[in-house]
Amino acid sequence: MKITLSAAIAASTLVSGVAVAETWDMPVAYPAANYHTENAQEFADAVKSCSGGELEIVIHAGGSLFKGGEIKRAVQLGEAQIGERLLSAHANENSIFAYDSVPFLATSFEASDKLRDAAAPILSKVLAEQNMTLLYSVPWPPQGLYFAKPVDTADDMKGVKFRAYNAITARVAELAGMVPTQIEAADLKQALATGVVSSMISSGSTGVDESVWEDMTNFYDVKAWLPRNTVFVNTDAFEALPENVQTCLTDEAEKAQIRGTKKAEALAEGFIETLASNGMTVGDPTEAVTTKLMEIGDVMTGEWLETTGDDGKAIIDAYKSE
Repeated sequence: MKITLSAAIAASTLVSGVAVAETWDMPVAYPAANYHTENAQEFADAVKSCSGGELEIVIHAGGSLFKGGEIKRAVQLGEAQIGERLLSAHANENSIFAYDSVPFLATSFEASDKLRDAAAPILSKVLAEQNMTLLYSVPWPPQGLYFAKPVDTADDMKGVKFRAYNAITARVAELAGMVPTQIEAADLKQALATGVVSSMISSGSTGVDESVWEDMTNFYDVKAWLPRNTVFVNTDAFEALPENVQTCLTDEAEKAQIRGTKKAEALAEGFIETLASNGMTVGDPTEAVTTKLMEIGDVMTGEWLETTGDDGKAIIDAYKSE
């Protein structure tokens, strides 16, 4: 028998007119030890406390409840009440979701925060149209390039099998002459070990999580962008909460955003040091590779603005005016 989300909410919050504890499922794509997941757990613990136990959020780490690519739809349909997702992975349905992954637009933590604030009104509007409410987002460290060989020229990238995690990274690969394959975080280690891919663009955090030094040799700190994991809630579920619990949820979301960003900043250099200490060659890209990447960035910024129209222009204008 199917039970609608609204009916389930009503059943769980009212028993003979008496409010009882509400339990929400929160699927996330990353391991329990990842700082995003740890931050989500702190958020969940804080919500339980400030709601006086009226709302308990259960974290399901590592894609154990829904895989990464399923999380957004699960929340949208009410199969889970709240979730965390790298929204840029859904740029194929709306290019606004890739606002945080336009190459070389925002290349520092401060710039990433400015871009987040500039995008928030439009991102909230897009999510609202899909019955979701934006809560908070936390950046990954700046993205670097990983290879299983030294890369000194643009030609060295041609034909390399590249792990893409969204349309943006796939496009970077295409423009660089590499061959992209979409691979979710939960499947990355196997893909590297079996040679399905031998390069990627990702943060130092991902490299450490997956012990990529077992399969790769070089990390280039190109600081391409700082993608963000976004936490959102099913709007029906949110609006069914008592007002005091809604306030608790949004207040703790703001704290989680600040806390998670500080954690990302603190960890960023340590991740790169860990890669080096495990034998990877770590450094800046050569001038030739940098020139090629900047060319790619210019092309992709123009392409993103073409697909996002007035909404994309409004985000860029707001970002540059701050």
